[in-house]
Amino acid sequence: MKTEHLLIIRFSAIGDVAMAVPVVKALAEQYPHLRITFLSRPFARPLFEGLAPNVGFMEADIKGEYRGVKGLNKLYRRLTAKQFTAIADFHNILRSNYLRLRFNLGMFRVEHINKHRSGKRRLTSQSKKRLVQQPTTFENYADVLARLGYPVKLDEKLEVLVPGLEGNPIDSSPFHVSHAPVIGVAPFAAHRGKIYPEEKMEKVLDLLTARWPGCRIYLFGGGGKERETMTEWAAKYLQCTLASTVAKGLKEELQLMSRLSVMLSMDSANMHLASLAGVPVVSVWGATHPYAGFLGWGQTADNCIQTDLDCRPCSIYGKKPCQRGDYACLNLITPKQIVDKLEIYLK
Repeated sequence: MKTEHLLIIRFSAIGDVAMAVPVVKALAEQYPHLRITFLSRPFARPLFEGLAPNVGFMEADIKGEYRGVKGLNKLYRRLTAKQFTAIADFHNILRSNYLRLRFNLGMFRVEHINKHRSGKRRLTSQSKKRLVQQPTTFENYADVLARLGYPVKLDEKLEVLVPGLEGNPIDSSPFHVSHAPVIGVAPFAAHRGKIYPEEKMEKVLDLLTARWPGCRIYLFGGGGKERETMTEWAAKYLQCTLASTVAKGLKEELQLMSRLSVMLSMDSANMHLASLAGVPVVSVWGATHPYAGFLGWGQTADNCIQTDLDCRPCSIYGKKPCQRGDYACLNLITPKQIVDKLEIYLK
């Protein structure tokens, strides 16, 4: 009997790849006889290594060695040598579609994700809006597996899902009082419609350090100008430290996250990474909405801070410019609202 060997494809982005982890873990546990290979870009390796004995990771540099049609053909030849018995496309974009076409022509069992775009269009419509919860990304991934003959039961429990997060304790600091809270703050996201205004976020830091002067705050994410802003905050508030100065690489960032009392995040990748580390997340939502199906694994709607406006949500990914021009969805949220919600986990 031929060994069942499933290939799962999801190249990016990091938040969406992170959302695949609990689904793959559940699949591995419920089908221990099934060999599973997760194909993604190199950054994702720490999320899957050691996840389960029957889970392997395969990296593909789709912007380098496997770039373009020629590169994808090379990748396809490499994949067929692995003798997969089924292919699950968790991405459904041009690159994975091309690979899927090749696998279909090769008579492989192939299924791909349904992103429920029509429901999401109604969710963001300004004239015929239907504020209805869409299937979550976790459910969409599980649906692909079910159509391949591997239905999985998902138990959305907040717990540490990535192995190897023990060790590497938080660095000692003269500003951190023993037993005082350790807080993560991820203030940025990929698009303007998902970012809480910088001046208001600084007020959040001001309130946190005033209420808990012995706390430790780690600032996650950000590059370029965003990193400059966080560096300024770290210089102003002695309790603040850039996570990147303590944790080198994704694995160490996850280790650091696992020691947090709570994470404050936008609708961004850090919400999902903190969820994998078993940390409660207070999330801020502006142009986007949890109903689109991207709330972190094991997180609750009670911890989502958002403003009720007729125009919300206006975007699934936060890319669209504000139709009002004032980003009221974010500006109407007060720093006190955020700190009061965080306080639940800081007492």
